[in-house]
Amino acid sequence: MRIGFGYDVHRFVENRRLTLGAVDVPYIKGLEGHSDADVLLHAICDALIGAAGEGDIGKHFPDTSPEFKDISSLKLLRRVFLLLREKGFVVNNIDSTIVAQEPKLAGYIPEMIENIAVVLEMDNSAVNVKATTSEGLGFIGRVEGISAYALATIK
Repeated sequence: MRIGFGYDVHRFVENRRLTLGAVDVPYIKGLEGHSDADVLLHAICDALIGAAGEGDIGKHFPDTSPEFKDISSLKLLRRVFLLLREKGFVVNNIDSTIVAQEPKLAGYIPEMIENIAVVLEMDNSAVNVKATTSEGLGFIGRVEGISAYALATIK
């Protein structure tokens, strides 16, 4: 069993969709980024890549590459899954946390879990997504952005 940890953060910007866990979440702002800026999926990708000892998300999907401009992070997660499978790994489980003062996310979590489980070809019960606030503290508390943490185990 191998364990990987992932973290990502993006700032809020105007005129952009907010996508988390490949779900479009209605909100007045979106997240800035080269891809769709899905912090949850980026953190999960990093955790999986790390568990396999394959570097980080920037190594595999550089933000200087036109290939990844505005790409769905679900496609990036699928590429990570295929890389792991090619190396002989199977994803055992994912545990993740989105940290956002706004918007409220509880109602979107089941769809996020489903999206992740389908792409990783695993049962929904092996994927956990949580959401919390920062209790008004820091850049998240000031509603400047969103961060996400993820742990992944692979065999």
